[in-house]
Amino acid sequence: MSDRAVGWATRLAAMAALAAASMLLSGCAALVVGGAVTAVAVVEDRRTPGTILDDQTIETRAVLRVKNRYADQVHVNITSFNKHILISGEAATEAIRSGVESEVRAVAPNAARVYNEMVVGPRPTLMSITNDTRLTALVKSRFVPDRRFQANHVKVVTESGTVYLMGLVTRAEGDAAAEVAASTAGVRRVVKLFEFLD
Repeated sequence: MSDRAVGWATRLAAMAALAAASMLLSGCAALVVGGAVTAVAVVEDRRTPGTILDDQTIETRAVLRVKNRYADQVHVNITSFNKHILISGEAATEAIRSGVESEVRAVAPNAARVYNEMVVGPRPTLMSITNDTRLTALVKSRFVPDRRFQANHVKVVTESGTVYLMGLVTRAEGDAAAEVAASTAGVRRVVKLFEFLD
């Protein structure tokens, strides 16, 4: 980690500690734990704190823009990791699918890469969405005990049983994460969208 990233991480950890202390005084222990976990995750993230913030901003702005334009014509998830953007979900038509990508690109003109993995089809059922949430949690939980890579270096997104993996990893780490995801019960397919460090 660069000196600049360490400096940012130290400042973020200090801010989290101050927030934790003030919350303890007001009795918000659950928030303190959440803040501490977030601070640790930021310190261990391979992205700079500024990039983490950019990724969160891209996700929020892009989802709002797409939902405002297309409302019930799409079910969309937008995930940004190190300015590599994954668009997943379902669109009513091919024109809408392309339009969603255009809206995302307008929000993030400096994106390193945009992966449009939306499919043309009906919106998913509540059961399908619930199953994807369950699969994401299951894959993440299986990452934790694996010593070949750090679980927080890999972002997991699940759409209709397909698991997308993003992150800044070595090729060995990416292969190990994909292996764990592919061997998880219920996962239909694994798509690696990693940025490799080697």
